[in-house]
Formats: sequence, structure tokens, C-alpha cells
Amino acid sequence: DVFEQPQHVGHKKIEFHINTDIPAVLQINSEKEEKNGKSLYFKYLSTTTEEINNTGFGRIFPAPSSNDKMETEEEDDEIPSEFISRKDLEKNRLSREEMEKYSVFKNYEAGDPNCRIYVKNLAKQVQEKDLKFIFGRYVDFQSEVERNMFDIRLMKEGRMKGQAFIGLPNEKAAAKALKEANGYVLFEKPMVVQFARSARPKQDANEGKRKK
Repeated sequence: DVFEQPQHVGHKKIEFHINTDIPAVLQINSEKEEKNGKSLYFKYLSTTTEEINNTGFGRIFPAPSSNDKMETEEEDDEIPSEFISRKDLEKNRLSREEMEKYSVFKNYEAGDPNCRIYVKNLAKQVQEKDLKFIFGRYVDFQSEVERNMFDIRLMKEGRMKGQAFIGLPNEKAAAKALKEANGYVLFEKPMVVQFARSARPKQDANEGKRKK
């Protein structure tokens, strides 16, 4: 009775009303950021794919290297420097038009292919070492067989003066020598290179006539 009795108070509900709607300004900014993020992502992807394509990553066929060009020159590089190079041969060789002006090429015939070649119209000062310098490029001197087959016979006297017979390892080497050295100007005179005549076909023909 002395103290006042507290009045019964019912439970009060406390409610917080939060607006879930995002302000228009914030919403626009967030959309822009999302779009920018996507565009940056796709831009990154495009740049990386371009870099991959440019660098050749994943390509089956790589770009050709400069070594391919060197393969065409390997053959000439293998020839020792003590012999004439292909460039010098071509440089000092007469063209077909120029050959026609010389009487020595008037009725030119290469002859029947074999491993020996015949060279004529040689200058007086030509020596065996000069012929070796030119025709030695068609011989593999590391091979004992080819080295022994290489033979130079230069005629310096009599009717055969200014002519030479050169034995090469095989018919292929002789054909190449004829093609590249015919018309080469040595001491201001163009060489006439042909296949050396062989007496064997005539003998075979005579034998055939006898059998008949």
C-alpha cells in the first residue's frame, strides 16, 4: 500500500521499416559498373586470344624459319674453298646467246653421257692446277674411290695442244660439270666442254655386225 503498484504493461512490438528499393542513382551506378566489368572481361579475353594467335601458341604448323633458305646453299657450302664456287662459275660463264657468237660453239654437241669429259679451246697458260680448281668441286676427296677416279690429262704439245681429258667419279658428276663449266672463260678463252668419246660403242657395233 505504501508503494504504488506498477501497472501491467503489455508487450510492445518494435518494428523497423527498411525500404528495400535502392535509390535510382545508386542503381544506375551499379548497372554501369556491372556493364564496365563485363566489357573489361571480354576485352581481356579478346586481347589474350589475339596475343595467343600472334605468338603462334597452339599452332600446328609453325612459321618457317630462316634455316629453310640456307638449305639451298648447303650444297655449295660443302665444297672446299680450294675449288671454284658456283657463283664464280656462273659469273664468268658465257650465256647461250654469247656462245653463238663463237665459232667453237657453232656445231656443239654434248655427246653421249659418261664419266669422262673432254675440254678444248684452252689457253696456252692453262695448267693442270687450273683445271683441278674448276673440276675438283665435283669430286669428294674424302672418298678414296672418288679421289682415285679423278684424273686430269692436259695436252700441251702437238695437235692435241689446248685440250684435256678429265675423269670424274661418275656420270652424274660429269653431267653436272659439263652443264656448269661449258662456256666458262678461263684466261680470256671460253672452254668447250663435252662428254669424251668412248670407243666401246663402236666395238660393240662391229661385234654385232660380225654376229649377223
